[in-house]
Amino acid sequence: MSVNVFVWIEQRDGQPVSASWEALGVARTLAGEGRVTALIFGAGVDPIVPLAFSYGADAVIRADDPSLAHYRCEPYVALLAQQVQTHQPDVVLAGATVAGRELLASAAADLNAPLLHDVTELTLENGKLRAVRPVLGGKVLSVEAVTGDGPQFVTLRARAFPLPEAQPGRSGEVIAVPPALPPDAIATQIECVESSGGTVSLTDASIIVSGGRGVGGPEGFAPIRELAEVLGAAVGASRAAVDAGWIPYEHQVGQTGKVVSPDLYIAAGISGAIQHQAGMRTAKVIVAINKDPEAPIFKLARYGIVGDLFEILPALTEAFRQRLK
Repeated sequence: MSVNVFVWIEQRDGQPVSASWEALGVARTLAGEGRVTALIFGAGVDPIVPLAFSYGADAVIRADDPSLAHYRCEPYVALLAQQVQTHQPDVVLAGATVAGRELLASAAADLNAPLLHDVTELTLENGKLRAVRPVLGGKVLSVEAVTGDGPQFVTLRARAFPLPEAQPGRSGEVIAVPPALPPDAIATQIECVESSGGTVSLTDASIIVSGGRGVGGPEGFAPIRELAEVLGAAVGASRAAVDAGWIPYEHQVGQTGKVVSPDLYIAAGISGAIQHQAGMRTAKVIVAINKDPEAPIFKLARYGIVGDLFEILPALTEAFRQRLK
């Protein structure tokens, strides 16, 4: 069976988010002989178009306008809903990032369409989607299916699906469309964009080094950052460390922070409360470092080190530095 699939390609400052390429890979599998269309909204997005073709798109709907330079809910939702109404795809996909969740949930609500959220497995049965989604902090896998008619919206958990192999040289149809809203109809205005995060995005990172209450204060994140720099990793944190003001919120991993699925997750000075586990339990390999041998994090970890993180992290950093020269 062939279906037509839309994929929203999220980009930040002209750089596509890897979760969008993962979504294109899923779309290619679902579509069969059908058509995969990438939706690229922004300003100066032409360099992203050939990348979308190389990762599996058959066509691109491109909206290039200054009013779309930065993601805002109103103009992006209006444009996505307009294109879905015009082309009537069977499925609409996006990565389950902060923007992806808001965009697809809002567009699905406007179109009275079904939405499957933050899924880790996705199949198509007789034209209807069937998905698996972790719930209750990842302790239970919920199987959900679409029963209604019309376009089906889905957000995909980052790194839960493989990144497709790029095929440079692929091409297809490019459809240029204008924004759905004029600038004066957009209630939200962006005056400036500032980032205090690290150089590696948490949701995209294959390696994350996180610190918790055990680091003792803001200065305790210094060895966390040093190890992360050597490994090319992102820096994470528990809610306790964020609530204490030791590190900005954008580093928080957990139920009220970011949900991540890296290849390697190093938890230093994190006890492993259920709220934190909800954000990282799907990591492929978990390494826990804690003074308390009874800390809950050890039950989740594949490797555990009982000891002082201020002795262990510098030793690991030096060992990795020598090995990765």
